[in-house]
Amino acid sequence: MRVAIAGAGAVGRSIARELIVNGHQVLLIDKDPDALKPERVPDAEWLLADSCELSSLEESRMESCDVVIAATGDDKVNLVTSLLAKTEFAVPRTVARVNHPNNEWLFTEAWGVDVNVSTPRIMSALVEEAVTVGDLVRLFTFRKGNANLVELTLPADSPYVGKPSGLIPFPENCSLVTILRDGQVYTPSEEQPIESGDELLFVASAESEQELQSLLAPEQHRR
Repeated sequence: MRVAIAGAGAVGRSIARELIVNGHQVLLIDKDPDALKPERVPDAEWLLADSCELSSLEESRMESCDVVIAATGDDKVNLVTSLLAKTEFAVPRTVARVNHPNNEWLFTEAWGVDVNVSTPRIMSALVEEAVTVGDLVRLFTFRKGNANLVELTLPADSPYVGKPSGLIPFPENCSLVTILRDGQVYTPSEEQPIESGDELLFVASAESEQELQSLLAPEQHRR
């Protein structure tokens, strides 16, 4: 997979290293000469260019990319880069970094953004996920699928502790995808029981979230 990353700062370089380790071809783009440090990520391609300029994106062969990641520290640049990648070069997948939470509402498909990544939102979700028992925590939104990845840590007094997952009447548009228990990942089957303290990961529509929480952790059981 060929991935272009706009923004060769610490964030962009870190993403590039991870992708290269996983076997992907990576191009780092930045208009600041001081940001171009090929020795930091020697296996990546590097391009001194402005990702908001069509000519620069043509030079980068943007049309051959499977994914474009807009990872600069400027939300305006990330939006314009995503929009150009999607509308002018038909890049299948765009991911954009949100630097300022107040701008998050702009990072939508209308601006060519398939997935937005807001660091404050992710950090708050991870904190909630780590300390909350019985409350549903939204970790990630699949914008195209109108669904979310959500987590719930099962409280000890849930009515379904010890029950096989196949006997639990989960709401429509909701699927249990993983059970995390004692540092292990379990693939749920109909016979697999859920236990107190299990971290349950679901893909669920927004409409089914409240029903899911009420089912597994009624208000009188949550804490």
